[in-house]
Amino acid sequence: MRAVRIHQYGGTETLTLENIEKPVINDDDILIQVKSAAINPVDWKIREGYLQTFIPYQLPVTLGWDVAGIVTEVGSKVSEFSVGDEVFSRPAIHRDGSYADFIAVKADEAVLKSSKLDFSEAAALPLAGITAWQCLVDVANVEADQRVLVHAGAGGVGHLAIQIAKAKGATVIATASAANQVLLKEFGADQAVDYTKAPLNEQIEPVDIVIDTLGGDVQKLSWGLLKQGGIMVSIVEQPDEALAKSHQARGAFVFIEPSSRILKELNGLVEADQLKPLIEHHFTLETIVEAHLQSQSGRTRGKIVLDIS
Repeated sequence: MRAVRIHQYGGTETLTLENIEKPVINDDDILIQVKSAAINPVDWKIREGYLQTFIPYQLPVTLGWDVAGIVTEVGSKVSEFSVGDEVFSRPAIHRDGSYADFIAVKADEAVLKSSKLDFSEAAALPLAGITAWQCLVDVANVEADQRVLVHAGAGGVGHLAIQIAKAKGATVIATASAANQVLLKEFGADQAVDYTKAPLNEQIEPVDIVIDTLGGDVQKLSWGLLKQGGIMVSIVEQPDEALAKSHQARGAFVFIEPSSRILKELNGLVEADQLKPLIEHHFTLETIVEAHLQSQSGRTRGKIVLDIS
């Protein structure tokens, strides 16, 4: 089978398209013929070696941890899936990934995909969708009467977080550049904020929850946008405990793990027409370098998808 692997850490020159053996599944695995995979920032951060102390790999490794496809083999201890099932997953990040014709994943990391999603859309949903759900629901416990601020609302996690917060009945404020203001409204944001127009504290009334997808100065400035008792949840860096205390607020950091429970919740929102991923760019295994460069540019609206087969 084809697979994009790295044999050493570094730039895009380390990405190699190779022919390797298909994965051999364990008793609790399923083998998925990959129809689509998605590109996420964690992919090129791993490639660059930024996470090698956090996630130690024995190279070479196949990258990619968003997948949608068709089950072709089922482990002897797996009863919930059959050959031919259409599934999607955010598989464990310590195993070989989805930039390949086939991937082996634990059965409890996958779910049947909604018929309202094609394979590209299904592949775009797991990692970013689980992240947004964990931030809003599992950590922040978003409620219908709350105000939620989503930074970078046109991005991969941001555009899904807007839709999930709206589905929970919250009032959603989202930030983006001037070019993406209409898009924020299309995702359901009640207030679209152009962060280049004026300081955020002049445009945004206090909120209960901040979803921080940017870190750095934006995170620091966002403490002043929180109500007393509010919470900032970051997917970039651990919020400063001293700053949280000084603003009588809380901070939390989320680095996701596979969750079929959340994938089922996301499927439910899809079925209810309350959630749909945006895909701005399609690439192939042969154009993986261009896909990584696009992700690294930080200018993608929604998600980047690899069409595999």
